Amino acid sequence: MTHENAHESLAKAEEESSLHRLMLEILDAAGIHLNGSRPWDLRLLDDRVPERVFTLGSLGLGEAYLDGHWEAERLDQFFERLLRAHIDQRVKPLRLAFHALRTRLLNRQSLRRAWKVGEAHYDLGNDFYEAMLDPRMTYTCGYWSGGAQTLAEAQEAKLDLICRKIGLERGMRVLDIGCGWGSFMGFAAERYGVSCVGVTISREQVEWAQQRYAGLPLDFRLQDYRTIDERFDRVVSVGMFEHVGRKNHRTFMEVAHRCLGDGGLFLLHTIGKNRRDLTPDPWVDKYIFPNGDLPSAGQIGDAADGLFVIEDVHNFGVDYDKTLMAWHANFEAAWPRFRERLGERFHRMWRYYLLSCAGAFRARDIQLWQWVMSRDGLPGGYRRPV
Repeated sequence: MTHENAHESLAKAEEESSLHRLMLEILDAAGIHLNGSRPWDLRLLDDRVPERVFTLGSLGLGEAYLDGHWEAERLDQFFERLLRAHIDQRVKPLRLAFHALRTRLLNRQSLRRAWKVGEAHYDLGNDFYEAMLDPRMTYTCGYWSGGAQTLAEAQEAKLDLICRKIGLERGMRVLDIGCGWGSFMGFAAERYGVSCVGVTISREQVEWAQQRYAGLPLDFRLQDYRTIDERFDRVVSVGMFEHVGRKNHRTFMEVAHRCLGDGGLFLLHTIGKNRRDLTPDPWVDKYIFPNGDLPSAGQIGDAADGLFVIEDVHNFGVDYDKTLMAWHANFEAAWPRFRERLGERFHRMWRYYLLSCAGAFRARDIQLWQWVMSRDGLPGGYRRPV
């Protein structure tokens, strides 16, 4: 070994040691021990993890997990502690600056780009989602706060809550922007006697819903929301606004406004972030929801400004923790059926996705809101149903 090589090796070893100590310090601030024995402690299986974390932040942490370079017995508890201590705000690598800049400057959810998430995420296979979700295939937060004991009960309680919040009556015509597998539309038609039009960018979802709800007055369309121009008595969007993007929030609200008839109500159900200046998580963006962008309350308010009167805002984000843990239990139980098709790396990726999100909701790092809006304000005011 030459003198130069020896010097470089020593410098690298010192840097690795320094990063290791820094990682110990940061984790300790969150009550997490490196190689500890508690369920939320991080077990280091590869010495390169600290370098990956301080180089690429949450992307490096997530990719190191996918590679099997670290473990935590309870990922949900690990992330709850990490996010409660705001550790994510202390690690901001310069190499992610381009991701942040691109999010702020570019329209990553344009008409051409918007279809990407359907192909990458929602078209994984209906059999996969049937194994993980409730019988109605509801891929949004359930409502456990009313006393639901099972995932199916929580999802039906959520669907019924939406129907009651917007005052559905027999014979009404309803638009569902981002209808998914049609759980809301099917429930509303069966229980409240309404007809619905739903749009989605997932071909798999349209095919499944058309078969499941054949015979009901439901129209499922493979269509971008921006092209809708019809009038409806009620408009809902349940778990789709997270894909709209900050450059398109106003456009989305303009679509909802032009489609909502006089005297109607619009319900927006969306995950939200606590600060408008936060950048989408780069790991989630790369591996789970391409071009996703959680809105803040301020961004939603800005988008609705002058178009809607905000009648009610309801936060039940803590219920998403229970929903995600239920999905995770179903996923793990069904995994042997999908192991050969999807592979172990996917298994680790999906576990990381579900449990990190559960931890984030538990830590109150992200929220789940239902906003009820009217065009001109309801005479006498709005009363949220119990």
